[in-house]
Amino acid sequence: MKRLENKVAVITGSARGIGFSIAERFAEEGATVIIADLNQEIIDTAVNNLLKKSYKAAGCIMNVTDAKNVEDCFKSISKEYGSIDILVNNAGITKDNLIMRMKESDWDAVINVNLKGTFICTQKVSRIMLNQKYGSIINMASVIGIMGNLGQANYAASKGGVIALTKSTAKEFASRNIRCNAVAPGFIETEMTATLDEKIIEEYAKAIPLKRMGKTLDVANLCLFLASDEACYITGQTLNVDGGLIM
Repeated sequence: MKRLENKVAVITGSARGIGFSIAERFAEEGATVIIADLNQEIIDTAVNNLLKKSYKAAGCIMNVTDAKNVEDCFKSISKEYGSIDILVNNAGITKDNLIMRMKESDWDAVINVNLKGTFICTQKVSRIMLNQKYGSIINMASVIGIMGNLGQANYAASKGGVIALTKSTAKEFASRNIRCNAVAPGFIETEMTATLDEKIIEEYAKAIPLKRMGKTLDVANLCLFLASDEACYITGQTLNVDGGLIM
C-alpha cells in the first residue's frame, strides 16, 4: 500500500517550485493533491502535468492572506473529497533589502503572506481536522528563520514566526491527533537560483558541509515522511534540509 493512499492533501503555493515537487511526491504515494495557488493558468498546467501521470489532482485558486477565500476553498475541498488529511503551508514570498532601506510595505507583504497566511490556513483547516480527529500540518520555514540573513530581515522574521507558530499549533491540537511540524530548507535549486551566477552558487556550496545545493525533491521527501503515518509520534519539530549548513 502506498504511504498516502486515500489521503487528501492541500499544498499552498504548489503550482511550481518546491510546492509542486511536494505535490508530485505526495501524488506518487497515492494522495489526492489539491494545487492551491493564485493563478488559474499555472494551476491548470500543474494539475494537467499530474493527471498525465494518472495521479489524482485538482486545483483551487487560493489567496492565503484572504481568510474568507481560504475558508471557502477548504469547505469546498472537504465537501468534494470528504476530508482534508494533510495541509502543507508552502506559499511564500521574498522582498529583500537592508533594514535601513526596506519599505514598510515590503515588510508587511512578506509577513502577511509567509506568517499570517500560514496562520489563516492553519486556523481554517483546523476546524475540519478537529472534527475528523486526524491531520498533519506541515509549515514551510527556512534556515534563514533560524540564523537570520543580511538583507532579509522581513523574511527571517516571518520564518522565525512560522517556527514558533508551529510549536504552539502542535501543543493546541495534539489531543485531537493533529500533528504540526516545520521544514526548514537551506539553499535549494529552484527557478530563482537558476538565474544566479555560477560563482555565487560555488560560494554558497563552500559553506555547506555536503558541498552542494539541495534539490526540491530533498524537501519533498521530508514532507512526505512528516505527512505519513511513519511520523505519527513526531510533532512540534523543525527539521532542517540544508546539507548540514546549520548544526
